[in-house]
Amino acid sequence: MPFIQRLYEACKVSFSPNGPVSDEALERVRVLLGKIPSTLLKIWKFLFLMHLMLAVANLNLKKSKYTIRPSDVGLEQEAQLARAWKGSAHGTNGKKGRNGSHLPPIRYLHLHECDSFYIGIFCMPPSSIIPLHNHPGMTVLSKLLYGSLYVRSLDWLDVPGPADLSRARPAKVVKDCQMTAPCDTTILYPTRGGNLHSFKALTPCAIFDILSPPYSSEDGRHCSYLWKSSMKGFSVDVLTGILESSRIKTSEVAWLEEFQPPDNFVVRRGLYKGPIIRA
Repeated sequence: MPFIQRLYEACKVSFSPNGPVSDEALERVRVLLGKIPSTLLKIWKFLFLMHLMLAVANLNLKKSKYTIRPSDVGLEQEAQLARAWKGSAHGTNGKKGRNGSHLPPIRYLHLHECDSFYIGIFCMPPSSIIPLHNHPGMTVLSKLLYGSLYVRSLDWLDVPGPADLSRARPAKVVKDCQMTAPCDTTILYPTRGGNLHSFKALTPCAIFDILSPPYSSEDGRHCSYLWKSSMKGFSVDVLTGILESSRIKTSEVAWLEEFQPPDNFVVRRGLYKGPIIRA
């Protein structure tokens, strides 16, 4: 059975229209995407010293049957090109570069979508950007298949009154770093783990996503894009209370508000060349 089919079968029993059916079910899917099972970790810890175990894990990560590979989704050629890539690109997402030619846009490859979960891949050319956006009420598993990117993720902080994206709201920075494949699968939860995130491709790269439940405007799960703003509509006392209750510093807070993504954010549907999922 193709890896992607096994992954689909695991998702089918692990997710519902309300999200993951349990923490254990979510962990099963995470293991398939690229997390070494805890049972193996216990064995390795018993047999080897910690530094040796980590060395073995790193050496075998690409070959592990527990890790999704570019070849599992028809992207081996793209991954090889990414590994050989050198240099930099100017411009972003389908707009003209310095030489006047159009740079390739972000490609979206659709694999599956139902009421319970969605599976898709974003193939990003170097320097392309997916702006900061949210995943309301959703759990997201993301796996970097190949390449390197810069990721920034945040979580909303609790503020008095109802949530209103039309005005600036405070969010806590969760991650602000570079990631390079192979690396572990990340999980974003509805209210923690960096539910708001953005990506900038440093090399050609591809992000494999599983969302549960999928975006749905009818069910209040609309994708909103956000940008950094200034603190507006909140008194100093309210801000102080937010910081004290969250036990964070002012430097860890970013004020965000909704905006329309720029014209240079171009995503086009691509052709998925991997094994077809039999639903």
